[in-house]
Amino acid sequence: MAQTETDQGPQVGNYLGQPIYQTIESGNDTYVFDRIAESIDGEFPLDQLNKNELLIKPGLIYRPKV
Repeated sequence: MAQTETDQGPQVGNYLGQPIYQTIESGNDTYVFDRIAESIDGEFPLDQLNKNELLIKPGLIYRPKV
């Protein structure tokens, strides 16, 4: 997974000991937490992502805010 600098909105939960933020900002874009990624043998297949979604450690999928 690529590492980028982000700003976070309010925390809405935890997953695998890591915070889930309602929104994250990367560059000029805002993304909204959508779902937990499916892990297969410790890997996260990228075919579960829709266009323009982000996969963030430890397996959180964010979609663009509209």
